[in-house]
Formats: sequence, structure tokens, C-alpha cells
Amino acid sequence: MIRPPELYRTHRALETLEVAPGTRVVLSGWVQRRRDLGSIIFIDLRDRSGIIQLVFDPARGTPQEVMAEADRLRSEYVVTVEGVLERREAHTVNPRLETGTLEVLVKRLETLNPAKHPPFYIEDGIDVDETVRLRHRYLDLRRPEMQRMLMLRHRVTRALREFLDARGFVEVETPMLTRSTPEGARDFLVPSRLQPGEFYALPQSPQLFKQLLMVAGIERYYQLARCFRDEDLRADRQPEFTQLDIEQSFLSLVDFQSMMEQMMQHVFRTALGVEIPLPFQRLPYQEAMEKYGSDKPDLRFDMPLSDLSDLVMDTSFRVFKEAVAQGGVVKGLVAPGCAGWSRKQTDELVQFVGTFGMKGLAPIALVDGEFRSPIAKFFTTDQLRAIADRAGAKTGDLILIGAGPRAQVLQAMGALRSKLGQELGLIRPDEFRFLWVTDFPLLSFDEEEGRWVAEHHPFTMPRWEDLDKLETDPGAVRAQAYDMVLNGFELGGGSMRIYRRDLQERMFRALGFSMEEAQRQFGFLLDAFEYGTPPHGGIAFGIDRLVMIMGGGRSLRDCIAFPKTSSGTDLMTMAPSAVSPEQLEVLHLAVRRKAQPAGASPRV
Repeated sequence: MIRPPELYRTHRALETLEVAPGTRVVLSGWVQRRRDLGSIIFIDLRDRSGIIQLVFDPARGTPQEVMAEADRLRSEYVVTVEGVLERREAHTVNPRLETGTLEVLVKRLETLNPAKHPPFYIEDGIDVDETVRLRHRYLDLRRPEMQRMLMLRHRVTRALREFLDARGFVEVETPMLTRSTPEGARDFLVPSRLQPGEFYALPQSPQLFKQLLMVAGIERYYQLARCFRDEDLRADRQPEFTQLDIEQSFLSLVDFQSMMEQMMQHVFRTALGVEIPLPFQRLPYQEAMEKYGSDKPDLRFDMPLSDLSDLVMDTSFRVFKEAVAQGGVVKGLVAPGCAGWSRKQTDELVQFVGTFGMKGLAPIALVDGEFRSPIAKFFTTDQLRAIADRAGAKTGDLILIGAGPRAQVLQAMGALRSKLGQELGLIRPDEFRFLWVTDFPLLSFDEEEGRWVAEHHPFTMPRWEDLDKLETDPGAVRAQAYDMVLNGFELGGGSMRIYRRDLQERMFRALGFSMEEAQRQFGFLLDAFEYGTPPHGGIAFGIDRLVMIMGGGRSLRDCIAFPKTSSGTDLMTMAPSAVSPEQLEVLHLAVRRKAQPAGASPRV
């Protein structure tokens, strides 16, 4: 019978740096690698803190039975060792390890658990298909870079709590089983056993509950909330995610934003040792779209779009003229130092913008003071010079011009800006550029549904000076909404909230709700507003996304312990999965059979 040792460890690997050589230490961890030199065996022992070298040398006092046991060790075996900490000779120092000046001469070894050979190396920078890593996530999480990301996540959430606790915020848990609402993304539904045919919804956000906490007089609330959205996935989306949810009363929009800037400064200083300058830049939504083609522009590089519409509307180039005449726009973008690009290179950019529906891209290269372009014959030299001046181009640059409907051109040119910023090496990966995007439209018209819909959510406060347009010109109403943007990602979104029943009812009417429908869906909130609700507002930050950016991750899956794939599957547990007929019967549910290929066995 294998008995565990009485003592698993006196130190972790990195803690030996604080220990005097000659000290007897007990360490536990995993075998990273084994090197057998015949009479001497070296083992790299890994624990959460790092790696340290173990030496098994009978000439220096390692017992023969310990040598025999060391000879059986393989990668990922779990062991406990006892030995003497020694300083390595100068010529054996390993500069790649933090503990590279030290080693442990082992006197006792216990194998706590052997291990199968892992499907990939437990080390950083492995070239392994992600599906293999996700299927064996418990092994993937052993890798140092994955553990560093989880440790960073821990430091980030701890710093957030520290900051908010110090400012009188109270952490309150809100329900996970709640009511389905008609706005926003699709809900994940949970059938009720006790009320047959009725369903709970998993929360997309604690929005209504945090507003009700303001009605309740909590004044300052936060929560690291689990949220769920049944939507199509991509690199920065997961069906379940964690957000820092914040709501406060009796604080102006400007003061609240200032507090959130200080919070981010504290988090980066505490968790990364990086100093973030304050205040953050502010940019109205409309200006962000016109200048960068995005409501979350990456400001680590300066490549603005220029509006050339007025310069080209009277030229002989029909494509530009027609775009402006039909209410569209002509936008230019300068690729610095790219005047010598080949036709093949510019054709690839045409293909790229074509994925956004834009039909073409006109290049103008500035070479030795001359303009070279397939469309140059349609313009005078003065017109070309005016275009170059407006775009901010100089000799050696390439101007890329797109034309068409405004929304389409802004989206395509904004994406092209991001692509060129990456490919031309204009972005410093270790830089963090924060931005507030403000003054979003309150409503937008949904052509498919034939009605106005909320850009943020139905509880967002309009700008006071735009209130009189809510019924007469809904599209012109700006919201007291704001996004915090970091390096081209929306880090968090928030707003000041409607806190009066009469105004909330006006908002519901603008969204096409009948008062009966509004009462049925949100009657509890409308009723609460009649009992003295304070002015309030808040924000929600994506914790997964924040950690991804801070840690230099490639996707959200890099900073979530057990993520889903792009199809919403957990490859480790193989969720979602079918359930038994008995479970369905208890829940009063029936499942339609999937259509099966000919000859296939039916599955429910």
C-alpha cells in the first residue's frame, strides 16, 4: 500500500531563491523532463511557481534505492522529494530558469502518482491543434503560459474588488434564474419542473436587478457576474462569460467615468505594474465612425480616414460622383510608405473590402512628387493634390479610396485601417490606449422588424436636450451612453439610466410596446419607479476580454479555465449532450428528432 509522505513541501520551486544553500528542503510537483547521464540523473521539477533542477547522484549521497526510483520517473509523474539546496557551479548555471543558479541534491523520493505520456508537451509555445488542447484542458492548464494567465486573472479581480470596496461599493449577488425578456440577444432557457410549460432564462446581464438595487437604496453595487448569451461565437465571444457589473446612485456621468478611469489605473498598476495616464481621451460616436470607421477604434496608431466627398463630387470619375449623388460617401486612407506596392498587393486589399460589400478600392501612389493611379486620368493635378493634402499623404505613401453607401464604406475602411495597422507593424503590442466613446444614438431603425430598437438597451437615459425629439425624430436622439475602449476592443459599456416611470413609458412607446405589453414584461420595474428612485447609472466590463488584452492572449479561450469552442461545445466534457427520456418527462418536454441521413441511426 502506498502511503503519502507526512510532509509534502517546505517550499515551492521559486521560494528556494530566498533560502540559504545547505538548507534541507521538501518539494512536490510534476516531472517536467528527465535526463539520464548514466551515473547521474537530472530531473526538472515543476510546480505552479516555476521549475527547479533535482540532482540524483550516488557519489554525492543519493541512496541507491532512490536512484532506482528516479530511473523509473517519466514526464508528468507526481513526486515528493527531500534534499539539500545547493548552488550550481558557474559553468552549469541555466539562465533560462529563474532558479537556474540552484539545484536540489535529492536524498529521498516518493512517487505519488505515475502518468500516461501526455498528448502534447507541457511547455510554452507548443504547436498543437487547439481542439487537442481543449479536449485535454486539464493538461493544457498545466502549461506555464496558461497558469500565468489564470494568475493574472486572479490579480485583476482582486484589484477590482480592492478598488470598489475602498469606495463604498457593496457586492451583491443577483439571480441566475430569471425572466426572459424580448430585447437583446437570445436567452438560454431553463424549463421549470414545478410550472410545466414555463421557463426561466439565464441572465444576459443583471441589468434590471442592479437598477432595482438602486431603488432599494444600496447606492453603490458591484458583482463579478456570470452572464449567458445564446449568440454566434467568435474569438472574443463565449456563450457564458464573466462581467464586472457596477451601478451607482447620485453621481454625475463625468464623475462616474473619472472613477472608472481611476479603477483601470489601479488594476493595471497592481496586476501588471503598468502606469496608465489619466484622463482618458473622449470621442463622440459620430466622430469615431467618421474618423476611424469604428465605434471601438484602436488608437495605438494614427491612420485616420479622410472625407473626400466634396473634393470628388464634381470630377469626371463616375464612381465617386454617383456615390456622393446617391447620398453616399467617399473616404480615403493613407498607407504610409506603400507607394511601391504591386498590383497584386492592392488587389488583395480590394478583395478584403469586398467582404464588407464595397465594390472596389482606388489606389493613388505618390512617387517623387507625381501621382500614379489607374484613375489619375479622371482628375486634374490640382484635384489630386487636394486629395493628397486632405488625406495627409506625402511622397512614398499610398492613398486608398473607397466609395459607396456611408455605413458600408465606414465599416470596410475601418476594417482596412485595422488590417493595415497590424500588417505594417504600426501597433506596439505592449502599449495600452484607453478611450471613451460617447453620445451613441439612443435608437436605430430595424428594417426587418419595421420598428425602432434600442442601441444599448431600453433603460438608457436619453440626452436631456434631445428628449423632445423622442416621438418626432427618434433617430436624432442621443443616449447618455458610453463605451470604454482599449486597443480596438470594447472593454465595457454603460449608461445613465431612466429612473422615472413617465419617461420609461415614453421609451417603451418609442420601441413599439403597447402599455399592456410593457406592463406584462416590465411591470415590476415600472411599479418600482413610483417609489422614489434616485438618478443612477453604471457600466459592465468584460473580465475575460480585459484579461485577454492585459495578458496578450489571442482569444478569450486563452484566459478562461474551461472555455467552449466556436460552436459552443465543451470538448472536454462533450457538453451539450442528450438527456434521458425520464429527465425530459419530469420536465414535461418532448424533443423533435433531428433529420437523419439515409441509413443513419436516429438520434434524439
